[in-house]
Amino acid sequence: MRTKILSAFLLLGIVFSANSQEISKNAIGLRLGDNDGFGVEASYQRKLSEKNRLELDLGIRDRSNYYGNSYGQKSVKLTGLYQWVWNIEGNFNWYAGVGGGLGNSRYDYKDNGQRYNESYTYAFVAGDIGVEYLFDFPLQVFIDFRPEFYFTDKVKDDFGPDIAIGARYRF
Repeated sequence: MRTKILSAFLLLGIVFSANSQEISKNAIGLRLGDNDGFGVEASYQRKLSEKNRLELDLGIRDRSNYYGNSYGQKSVKLTGLYQWVWNIEGNFNWYAGVGGGLGNSRYDYKDNGQRYNESYTYAFVAGDIGVEYLFDFPLQVFIDFRPEFYFTDKVKDDFGPDIAIGARYRF
């Protein structure tokens, strides 16, 4: 049974590798996501090889009720991802990647009737998996999932699931 399953995965890998695909040399656009608050990111992709690319995203995020006594939180985040791209069929691709980044957050809170604001910088590692469609004209639309693991003691959870949709202009 194991041999059949392994053979099936090996065959699928060969089929996906054999399909032709077109990764654009460059793509730029917007990524709209939700990870404990709505955010928008300027997104840039750069082709590295026929099946690999680099993605850089710079975004802002608005979170509310981060702690029980919090008024809100604003974050700026820079993410870098290395991605592998495989063709599904026709103009559909799927991709997976790994990377990380840096962020800075500012939050306001109330303690004993006194209002405060603080900021902190943090690092994170991230994964990425998604599906994209390449139109016959230079537009790409996508949906992806980016799990992020934070290195700071200022957030409630060290894990943040970021689900997003977006579009990029290919050139």
